[in-house]
Amino acid sequence: MVTKHVVVLPYDEQWKQDFLKIKDELANALGKLAIGIEHVGSTSVRGLSAKPVIDIDVVIKDYTILEDVVSALGEIGYQHEGNLGIVGREAFKYDGKEHLKQHHLYVCPEDSPELRRHIAFRDYLRAHPEAVRKYSRIKEEGAKQYPDDIERYIEHKSPFIEKIYAEIGI
Repeated sequence: MVTKHVVVLPYDEQWKQDFLKIKDELANALGKLAIGIEHVGSTSVRGLSAKPVIDIDVVIKDYTILEDVVSALGEIGYQHEGNLGIVGREAFKYDGKEHLKQHHLYVCPEDSPELRRHIAFRDYLRAHPEAVRKYSRIKEEGAKQYPDDIERYIEHKSPFIEKIYAEIGI
């Protein structure tokens, strides 16, 4: 079993600036290939405790340009990993990005259900401060209970996520 230490920190205003710095680098490399670059995940919600890793979805028109996107991202140090089992989302890893905050990079076509889920969940939390407080508590509890087991941490917070998805009809 692979263990990964789980660290959840209180919201940090710097995360928005970290995202913007990464976004600028991606936008310069991708140009018109990207129709959007979205800050998603917990670091994108003011006040939400999170693992200090920026989640980013690059939005493309469709898969017909994926090869060009893979090439453009490759020129700045990203390697395509495939969809890692999640349809509608292409994952990328990187080396040599010490000048940027640690991040997860995904490329999604604009009609991707995964992209729609990311945006809807983020926007729900941004509009519901009580949900942010509750989710922060759940994440902090999970990190304390399962500091060396990312899978159990994810299981711990999944019922809350599923409840929100049901509420917003996803």
